[in-house]
Amino acid sequence: MRVACASTAGEPPAGSPRKASAETMSRGRAQALLGALLLAPLLVFQAGCSSVRLAYDNADTLLRWEAKSYLDIHGAQADELDARIAAFLAWHRKAALPEYVKLATEAAARVERGLSREDLVWGYDSTIRELRETLRHAIGEGTELLDRLSEEQIVHLESRFAEDNRDFEREHLSGTPQKRRKERARRVVERLEDWVGSLSDAQLERVALYSARAPLYDEQRDREYRRRQAEFVAMLRAHQARERLADWALEWERGRSPAYQAMVLAEREELFDMLFDIDRTLSAEQRARAAARFRDYAADFARLAAEGERK
Repeated sequence: MRVACASTAGEPPAGSPRKASAETMSRGRAQALLGALLLAPLLVFQAGCSSVRLAYDNADTLLRWEAKSYLDIHGAQADELDARIAAFLAWHRKAALPEYVKLATEAAARVERGLSREDLVWGYDSTIRELRETLRHAIGEGTELLDRLSEEQIVHLESRFAEDNRDFEREHLSGTPQKRRKERARRVVERLEDWVGSLSDAQLERVALYSARAPLYDEQRDREYRRRQAEFVAMLRAHQARERLADWALEWERGRSPAYQAMVLAEREELFDMLFDIDRTLSAEQRARAAARFRDYAADFARLAAEGERK
């Protein structure tokens, strides 16, 4: 759980002390869990999320496991955490999932008719809106507990952040720039083919062009993660989560260096350009497959929401 928010279209925002997000693609168990469970609209940018139902049905168990692993809580604190997770997921089923149904259904229609630049912006903005609403409710369920963490628990959290940082360094900061760009292209191809099937040679070349043009900024991401981690830990030590956490988590771009923010925006623009170009080359079969995937997600979200109403 790297506490930060690197917000690009291909890299959904991750960032609050909750939980357990999304990517870019894989930033550990915690982020994958957030992407799969709490930020379901972000599935449009994810690969390998083959079963929304399986993930959601195990959300309470996975969230408890991750939170307890990072916060080292037991006894009465663990019972309190369980109750807060249950309350959050009840809200999510009732309020968030119906919105996901609407978004996935609308996305299917937009894909079927062919994407415009405005459609890509709509998808990104819709995702950010749902993210903020989800974070707002998740934070509301957890601040009192966070303000009662002991120094020993905070030290344990710091050690888990250090593990995450070492994992990120190993996975994203090793190798030459050429190797890293090649790996980024491979990940994008994998995600796109999960949605539309095998890419043509021209489509593969367009992905390669995106990866060659888009800035590599993993070093800047790493510094941003560490800065946010330090701010979060300082907040916990000051017992100020209740008064400061919501604003801090929801305004994840605050405090970024201008250079890093410029890179984030540049990468997003290159990604949008690539997606727009590839959309214009989709075959009828590729387009139908992508639209069907969105409708499948919409159906899953609708069933999960209905199940929640019956509980």
